[in-house]
Amino acid sequence: MTMTSIETMGLKAGANTLFLKKRLMAFGLPVLVLAYLTYIFFSFDIPGLAERANLDNGKTLIRDSYSYKTHVTRDNRSGQMSYAIEGERKGTYPDGEHPAWVQPGADRILVDLGGGDTVVLSDAGVEVTLASGYAFTAQPGRSGVNAVLPEGAPDTISGTKNRLVVTNPGNRITITRNRTELYRYAFGWELFFFTLDSDYHGMGLGELANRAMSGEAGKIVSDFWNNKMWRHGDVVWALFETILMAFLGTMGAAIVALPLAFLAAKNFTPLLILRGAARRLFDFFRGVDALIWTIVLARAFGPGPLTGALAILITDTGTFGKLFSEALENVDDKQIEGIQSTGAKPLQRYRFGVIPQITPVLLSQVLYYLESNTRSATIIGAITGGGIGLLLTQAMITQKDWEEVSYYIVLIVLMVMLMDWVSGMLRRRLIKG
Repeated sequence: MTMTSIETMGLKAGANTLFLKKRLMAFGLPVLVLAYLTYIFFSFDIPGLAERANLDNGKTLIRDSYSYKTHVTRDNRSGQMSYAIEGERKGTYPDGEHPAWVQPGADRILVDLGGGDTVVLSDAGVEVTLASGYAFTAQPGRSGVNAVLPEGAPDTISGTKNRLVVTNPGNRITITRNRTELYRYAFGWELFFFTLDSDYHGMGLGELANRAMSGEAGKIVSDFWNNKMWRHGDVVWALFETILMAFLGTMGAAIVALPLAFLAAKNFTPLLILRGAARRLFDFFRGVDALIWTIVLARAFGPGPLTGALAILITDTGTFGKLFSEALENVDDKQIEGIQSTGAKPLQRYRFGVIPQITPVLLSQVLYYLESNTRSATIIGAITGGGIGLLLTQAMITQKDWEEVSYYIVLIVLMVMLMDWVSGMLRRRLIKG
């Protein structure tokens, strides 16, 4: 069979059209993506991001995450001195005690801020000597800071008549009319194990082990567990609340969604109206984000972990309902017919002919969402007032204890890793086993 010239030309024209469409897709799609990215670049004012960014604040936050600062404060009116870790009352040194780098004298106090920077505090004023050799004095009083700054002041010194700030890599000096504050940074999380008022503060691991073997193990654990600054006991309970929110919400959603999924599956519910109502209910539940449900439920039931669990339950009921109904629509009817041939009733057919087929899908989805909801419960807890999310939010609001923020973030990551390991182990044992 031979083709006529007209047919050949028609095929050639069709091939050319097809190639043209492919060229347009190959070149036109990247051009559209590039145009969209260009629009985002200017509409979101990405060029102005560099101008708005404050790198100094970013460096300070990063440094605070792995270090702590000790505050040395002098009341310029009364001359009273105080020393505190992070400036908190719970970290204040007892009367008569001070950091080793503070040297009190008869009428003056020498403070070594590290890196060659020193400050002398006295009734006559404040004398600052920087590592670069630059030195100046200030006499804070009612008329202001009264700083005498020689020529050639470095960029690290800034301020006004009533406030002078010196920011160095490892310390900071703040002088106002009423008080002088000195901050010295040090690596680590100070007072993480024991606070200053504990008998075990500053002890080495060997001495602690000897004390524990001598019958003081209970007191050592109690001092650590009831640490006033790091609140380890409260943190562990908050982690438990977060996991409990995720567990109750996920498992409750699975229990509620499974029977409703039969109503949404077309091979189990032939009635279109009933099946459509069940599917629209699932759409409504999962169409509203869990955070929105959290706010609504908090208004109805008040803040608390149970509110967060209910928010997860409602959202996941919609998600599980859709997933379970799709799994039910793909079951093998032959197994159901085999169970039916034995004279089994409808509930028995569902129990022994349907559930075993969809169990791997159910368990896989439920365990995955249990792991995912552990992360979601952290954010939900910040709104409902429960779990580790609340502690994380409180630490971030203070804008000073960023080492606590790092501590909570590390615990959240470890919690998610633990839940991932547990869900993976359960998935292997329950599904494959």
